[in-house]
Amino acid sequence: MRHIISVLMENEPGALSRVVGLFAQRNYNIESLNVAPTEDATLSRLTLTTIGADHKIEQITKQLNKLIDVVKVVDLTEGAHIERELMFVKVKATGGQRAEVKRTTDIFRGQIVDVTANTYVVQLAGDSAKLDAFIQAIGSSTVLEVVRTGVSGIARGEKVLSL
Repeated sequence: MRHIISVLMENEPGALSRVVGLFAQRNYNIESLNVAPTEDATLSRLTLTTIGADHKIEQITKQLNKLIDVVKVVDLTEGAHIERELMFVKVKATGGQRAEVKRTTDIFRGQIVDVTANTYVVQLAGDSAKLDAFIQAIGSSTVLEVVRTGVSGIARGEKVLSL
C-alpha cells in the first residue's frame, strides 16, 4: 500500500540525511521526497511517499520518532488528506501537434508556460494519477523531458502537524 508520511523536523544540517538513512538501512525505497522550511524557520516539513505493508510503515514511523531531529511524524494516508504534485513536461509541438497538445493541456487544466518554434513546456498540478494520465494521453513519442516535484500533502480538517 502507498503511504504519504509527513515529518516535522529541526531545520539543521544532516537531519534529512538521517531520515533518508533510516529508510536505506531498512532497504525501503522512497518513491518521492519533498522538504522545505515551515513558517517557523527552525523547522522543516518533509513529505515522502513509500510503498509497503502497514506493519512495516508502522515500524518505520516508530523509528523516525526516535531520531533526535524529528519533532513529529504523521502518516497522512491514515485519514482524510489533500495531496498534490507539480509536473513540467517538455513536449514536441510542431504543425498539427501544437493544437492537439494545447487541447489536451486544457482538458487536464494545465498551463503552457514556455513556447518555442518546436516545443511547449506544460505545467500541471494534481495527484499522481492525473499526471500519469496526462503523459499517457499526450503520447510518449512527443514527450521530451519530465520533471516532477513529488507529493506534498496536508491533513484535512482540524488535524495539524505542528508543535
